[in-house]
Amino acid sequence: MSDSSRDTAAGAGWGDAERGVYRHLVPERVEKISWLNPRLLWAARNGVLASWFGDPTGSTRDRWVAQRAAAGAPADKVIRRDDPDRFSFMVLGDTGEGDEPQYAVVPGFLTVGQDTAFAVIASDVIYPVGSADDYDTKFFRPYRDYPAPIYAVPGNHDWYEGLGAFMRVFCDDAPPLPPEPAPRPPGRAWLRSLLWHRPRPGDGRRLDAARAQRSAPAQRAVQPGPYWAIDAGPVRIVGIDTGLLGTLDAAQGAWLREVSRDPRPKILVTGSPLYVDGEHHPCAIEGGGTVDEIVRDPAHHYVLAIGGDIHNYQRYPVRLADGRTLQYVVAGGGGAFTHATHTIPRVDVAGVGEDDFRCYPLRGDSLAFYSRLYGRRLHLRRFFTLTEDEGAAVIARRLGVEPARAPAPGTRVTWRTRLVASLLGAGRRPDRRARFRLPVRKIYTQLFSPGSATYSPPFFKCFLRLDVSPEAVRLRCHAATGNRAQELDPPVEDEVLIPLV
Repeated sequence: MSDSSRDTAAGAGWGDAERGVYRHLVPERVEKISWLNPRLLWAARNGVLASWFGDPTGSTRDRWVAQRAAAGAPADKVIRRDDPDRFSFMVLGDTGEGDEPQYAVVPGFLTVGQDTAFAVIASDVIYPVGSADDYDTKFFRPYRDYPAPIYAVPGNHDWYEGLGAFMRVFCDDAPPLPPEPAPRPPGRAWLRSLLWHRPRPGDGRRLDAARAQRSAPAQRAVQPGPYWAIDAGPVRIVGIDTGLLGTLDAAQGAWLREVSRDPRPKILVTGSPLYVDGEHHPCAIEGGGTVDEIVRDPAHHYVLAIGGDIHNYQRYPVRLADGRTLQYVVAGGGGAFTHATHTIPRVDVAGVGEDDFRCYPLRGDSLAFYSRLYGRRLHLRRFFTLTEDEGAAVIARRLGVEPARAPAPGTRVTWRTRLVASLLGAGRRPDRRARFRLPVRKIYTQLFSPGSATYSPPFFKCFLRLDVSPEAVRLRCHAATGNRAQELDPPVEDEVLIPLV
């Protein structure tokens, strides 16, 4: 097994390594997504409009679900497979930017996933707005050689055009919904409708041709709607759709409660993680209650909750009052730009501390990655760029923790490294108050997205393989750096064995 980022800097992808073969998979013409582009931001405005003028996602989802039921989808929305008691499946999150970081995941994903029964995409299949014509280069082309079905739960970006393209691809070519009556002025619904982004005329004309790239019968996956359950071997996998704003509507909440009563062990897949960046986000359900209350209920026998949306890997083993341990995982490193981990403060949430917490990329590697990015952007490379060893050392000093990978002997924490870490929002120890506080996550990973700047390794992408048996689920997080060494033998960045009995 090859070195991981916890073992060596080369295992993290640093150094003068051979580039991977993923470059030969990337289309000749690639859309460069930059979240600083005003045109793109305007196209992706529906999330903001929903938060200001009311979220129509629930009613639209109900119409999609009703349409699928009329077409013969099972009323309980359960996909019943004939997998044996021992099988494996893959999980990818936040995949569809269609550029080099997404394609860098593909060789390792195919290597590790060649014998798996199916794959699941957790959130944001297509960026920026879920358009049907983007499925060619951002879904069908990269995964054309994966031999098994791929299921998905939508993310907020898949909802920016009303989920129509997602439903066509994953839900048996569902036809467009009939238009709703236009709301009357001058209310909030009328204003929202006036400003709402909709698919461009003719979107999806190339979709049928794109499907040919994953047309084998063994690759076919038909799901009953945007939320579903899969009965596979000894487990039930439950996928929920958290829409534009990361919540559940009342109808989906009622279904989740009902489908969770099944006695078999369960794995939740959601577009919005329940634990992330050292915080608990239980996910509200319209009408009362939360998703996490359902997941924690011992009668429902959940053992694992996997969420996308945040573009890195994190794991929180939460020990409950009844003695059970629930594993909460963030798995959004499937291709979109890398969200920082160095901004995560010292972890202390729900009894999970730094010794229990895992993340990828390591905080020091994340800090070095961002320092190089902004060193280039600001034309201050000599001052701003930190080595991977300097990143690890300054993070260890600021958080008061032992680094997962020890810096090289002689690495010093200087005023320069401390200043750069501060400017890039590196997390502080909880017992030290900052003189001023900035919304660092929004500044560094949204406003100044590195999505249009990371064209060379290491990319710090990742994917999951889950091996299921009647006794346990073994979860492995594999890295994809974009270097050839990690393509040939994708390193394991984290591994945990989750008992089912």
